[in-house]
Amino acid sequence: MAAQIPEPLTAGYRLAEYTIDRKIGGGGFSMVYLAFDAAGQPVAIKEYLPDGMVMREKDGKVLPISVEKEKAFRQGMKYFFDEGRTLANIRHPNVVEVENFFRANETVYMVMKYERGKTLQRHIHDIHAEPMREGFIRSVFIQLLNGLREVHARRLLHFDIKPSNIYIRLDGTPLLIDFGAARQALVAEHRSVPMYTPGFAAPEQYSQRDRLGPWTDIYAVGASMYACVAKHPPPPANERQQEDKMLPAAKEFAGGYSAEFLELIDRLLRLAYTDRLQSVFSVQKRLIGLAPFQTGAATKPSLLNVIRERLNRAL
Repeated sequence: MAAQIPEPLTAGYRLAEYTIDRKIGGGGFSMVYLAFDAAGQPVAIKEYLPDGMVMREKDGKVLPISVEKEKAFRQGMKYFFDEGRTLANIRHPNVVEVENFFRANETVYMVMKYERGKTLQRHIHDIHAEPMREGFIRSVFIQLLNGLREVHARRLLHFDIKPSNIYIRLDGTPLLIDFGAARQALVAEHRSVPMYTPGFAAPEQYSQRDRLGPWTDIYAVGASMYACVAKHPPPPANERQQEDKMLPAAKEFAGGYSAEFLELIDRLLRLAYTDRLQSVFSVQKRLIGLAPFQTGAATKPSLLNVIRERLNRAL
């Protein structure tokens, strides 16, 4: 039987000092709404709402569907709240900005700055059969990794990096959104609930959760870069562990991208976590150090050079 999905909050619903406009995203673990604050400014509000665990009453309250589900729901809510508190202390141009977080309706809400643009997943879909330019991919991830370094420095892991959680603003700068730390905690407490994304989740997210670390997010970064090149994610890590049929990117996409770039993707997608690069700094340094790769539709080299120079100064 499919998990019951609670109804979203309706348009016009008053939530603290915010007014809900409409649902704009979410699924599986939370719902995201466009709302307006007391000054009429748009914000994005994320509601902790795990499928198959809760129901919504007519007044908006969220309640566990059974006593058995309540413990996992409460544990996940604690991690969601702690995650919001940590993110609220991070002010980085490549990390979603949390403006407020509060309890209401027997659950927790996270208020984020509303950004205009589209996800990297939408970029992948929009270019259809055309290859995504290496210069664009590299510039996106060089900047994104700068934000992920800040996240890891706060002893927080993302756990759900994928193209749909990488938002590209109208000016082309990337933003890391929709952290999955609370989601991962729910998996640990309630193992029958799969809360990872096949293809992007590292092997240790399926088992051996005592080995989770920065290298777990690094696997997802490699999978996201692979998806930009292949237009689809790599095979799920648990399937690869049983029999790895995945052709290395360095072979499958040779000629369309630089060998060094493809080899880096393959390195990040190693099944054994000790075989991957171990820190975001080392991944970022490799990306910055790659020689420019030119194609007929290459990104303007000046953009990547400016990013490289700025980050070299920061490093």
